[in-house]
Amino acid sequence: MVANALESEGVEEIIKIEGGDNEEELFSDEYLRQLDNIKMPNTKIQMLQKLLKKAIGALSKVNKMQGVDFSKKMQALVERYNEREGNTYTGEEFAEIAAAMTDLIYEIKKEFNAGDELGIDFEEKAFYDILKALAAKYEFSYPEDKTLLLAKEIKKIVDDKANYADWSKRDDIKAELKVDLIILLGDNDYPPVDRDEIYQEVFSQAENFKKNR
Repeated sequence: MVANALESEGVEEIIKIEGGDNEEELFSDEYLRQLDNIKMPNTKIQMLQKLLKKAIGALSKVNKMQGVDFSKKMQALVERYNEREGNTYTGEEFAEIAAAMTDLIYEIKKEFNAGDELGIDFEEKAFYDILKALAAKYEFSYPEDKTLLLAKEIKKIVDDKANYADWSKRDDIKAELKVDLIILLGDNDYPPVDRDEIYQEVFSQAENFKKNR
């Protein structure tokens, strides 16, 4: 097993995944190519799973909603892999699961730049996503241009509150954040329906974002 790992150049990559946190390195095509060279099917899938967890963790620090969505996708793949217990997988079946995990990693990688086409940055897209998701969840329409503008304005408010290093221990700062967001959403007629839980979900995303600044 050691000989096979050395032959595949997998050992060095395994060490990096265990201890590395450089997102650009983890997402690089070369990094994934090295993983693909690992000959042992179980080891390859375990390493891909570790990489997925790191990638989703990095995404979740900014975009809580996308982090939850990708976590569910990863869990579905892990469950599919674990169903092998009591069965013997063929090399082709292992390859299919490894390919699905790799594709999911590329999806996450793409998400970090998904706001470019919308004219917003990665952090602003976190708020854009929650605004769009809430509109779909509670079945109301809201103009695209106003959604983009509102996402940018929400980020400005959160950035302002994040300037306080001790914000997490100050109830007054948390209260100010909620009040400022309520006023901003109200001024922009969002949401056009009376649902208090919508505000709570926006607050949750804002708090998550501010916590990881």
